[in-house]
Amino acid sequence: MRHLSRALQGAAKSAYTALQFPLTGASRLRAEMRLRSVELEVPDRDSAVRFFLDVWGLRDAGQRKGIAYLRGTEDLSYVVSVAQASAPAVAAVTFSGSRPEVQKIRKRAAAAGARLGPMRDFDEPGGGSGFLVEGPEGHVFRFLTEKKRTKKLRPERDRPMQVTHVVLNARDREACTRFAVDVLGFKLSDRTGFMSFVRCDRVHHAIAYAQADNSLLNHIAFEMTDIDAVMRGIGRLKDEGFQTFWGPGRHGPGNNVFAYFVAPFGAAVEYTAEVQRVGPSYKAGTPEDWKWPPNRNDHWGISVRNHPAGADFRFRPLAV
Repeated sequence: MRHLSRALQGAAKSAYTALQFPLTGASRLRAEMRLRSVELEVPDRDSAVRFFLDVWGLRDAGQRKGIAYLRGTEDLSYVVSVAQASAPAVAAVTFSGSRPEVQKIRKRAAAAGARLGPMRDFDEPGGGSGFLVEGPEGHVFRFLTEKKRTKKLRPERDRPMQVTHVVLNARDREACTRFAVDVLGFKLSDRTGFMSFVRCDRVHHAIAYAQADNSLLNHIAFEMTDIDAVMRGIGRLKDEGFQTFWGPGRHGPGNNVFAYFVAPFGAAVEYTAEVQRVGPSYKAGTPEDWKWPPNRNDHWGISVRNHPAGADFRFRPLAV
């Protein structure tokens, strides 16, 4: 079965690239662009913040102008912002990079006729300047260069390190993928029958597009230190009354361990670990490489995927 062959190749590549391309501080600087944060809007900001702090395991990174900022243990100023709003929404998915790379993305976006916000400074942890750009289905991305780097915290098994990827629903995922590759400058990592995975650094995917009849947020994935941390997270959330709607399991593309939950404010959130790191020679997979046997949709096959009711997180239209 080809999916097993691809899986073994993926695991081997993950181990190889982890040795050949360790994500040290120096290599992080060389791999300039990276996923930084997700900017959320919810009707009950305080409740969402309490969940992220008291249950999910993020740390307080301060508040400014009514927006709460939360961080993980990696050297990122914050990974989620939460603002009060009348309806659930995503203001942007934020990436940080060098000034030349951010300027190149803006130039490509302008040439492609994408909807662009102005260059501006941002008053938030880490500071910095940049812009927002809207994809073909209204997904809003923000690219900025931070003014100062944040110190890394001591890793803890019960705390997320960072947001490692965001999955977005798309009516035309091929058009969205072309935008991510041709305009944003990302690289295609893998394609399945209904998803496309693109990366901005050595992490297998920063963004994935899932074929759907809408353009909503699908889920936000938070990287944990290891499998044990994911399993401990499942137990901790169970103690708090939150059951997984899928997981534990191990994905095909990305080879990562997963456990999905619906947060009390309605967004789907994921604990994940062992996300594959890839080098420049990584060959993008095709739908033929990622076929599963009947009644199986991950490597382990020990959990059933349910379809829980959550909130529709639309992207707030970009104002220009």
